[in-house]
Amino acid sequence: MTEQVRVAQVPAIARPRYRMRSGKRGKLPIQRQIILQLICLFVTATVLFPLLWVVSMSLDPRNISRPTSLTLIPPGASLAAFQKVFAQPTLNPVSFTQLALNSLFIAVLISATSVVLGMLAAYAFSRMSFPGRAFLMIAVLAVLMLPAVATLAPLYTSLNRVQIGTFNLRNSLFGVALAVTAGVLPFAIWNMKGYMDTIPRELEEAATVDGAGAVAVFRYVILPLATPVIAVTAFFGFLAGWTEFYFSWAFLQDPQNWTLSMALNGMVGQYAASTPWSQFSAFAILVALPVAIVYLFLQRYIISGLTIGGVKG
Repeated sequence: MTEQVRVAQVPAIARPRYRMRSGKRGKLPIQRQIILQLICLFVTATVLFPLLWVVSMSLDPRNISRPTSLTLIPPGASLAAFQKVFAQPTLNPVSFTQLALNSLFIAVLISATSVVLGMLAAYAFSRMSFPGRAFLMIAVLAVLMLPAVATLAPLYTSLNRVQIGTFNLRNSLFGVALAVTAGVLPFAIWNMKGYMDTIPRELEEAATVDGAGAVAVFRYVILPLATPVIAVTAFFGFLAGWTEFYFSWAFLQDPQNWTLSMALNGMVGQYAASTPWSQFSAFAILVALPVAIVYLFLQRYIISGLTIGGVKG
């Protein structure tokens, strides 16, 4: 009784309004659901069709010269193409393991460098005020809009000048990683900066009041909260390094430094009939698998990092 009196004494404008929501509210009409489902099925088929074709060709022992039809399970399906790729992917005396290690070195180095440098630069742009800040942000954005392949000639010339004994920076995996990082870093900076703008400054101020220094605030407050965007940057850096081709093909001369993408391109013949399609498809699957595995491990961080990081910039 007392509770009813108290509610009656509250002005009507301050009372919360409760509405009975119908169970049918929010449901789409059947016709619209069917249309949306058909669209989703069409998009799924469009994406999966090339993948199924590649898998089918990799299992085809006939190694046909010109693929014109799709058979999900080709006659006499086997893993012979995968065995040939593992044994000797190209005519050069370099193993598949060596190619994979070269690509892994470039991918990990690019991923780690873009995360570390991008995180420091993004924190400075997001939290600090210094002379030339606006100009530097615009300069980074301008580099981001420039196609990476457009910098091939100047990077070739610059890296070729670095000669230490018999070591030439241009003709090395480290030089390729450095060149690719120059194109990945602007994206890393802007992506991380947009995410850090969403982190409340009050958290840093509270840590400062508790006696934490600038390094401690960055390490124990910013880094844990920025885990999603770090995962996004690391994944895109790994993807850029693992699939990199232009700089590797232009810079590297020693076959022992070849990467997977270079070996895959080397399997393409002058004409369609001169390309070993079964081995080419098997090689393509092996190149794509590591990226898919990395994405599956970082999937939840990547989704949250892309959605939150794009809200504010």
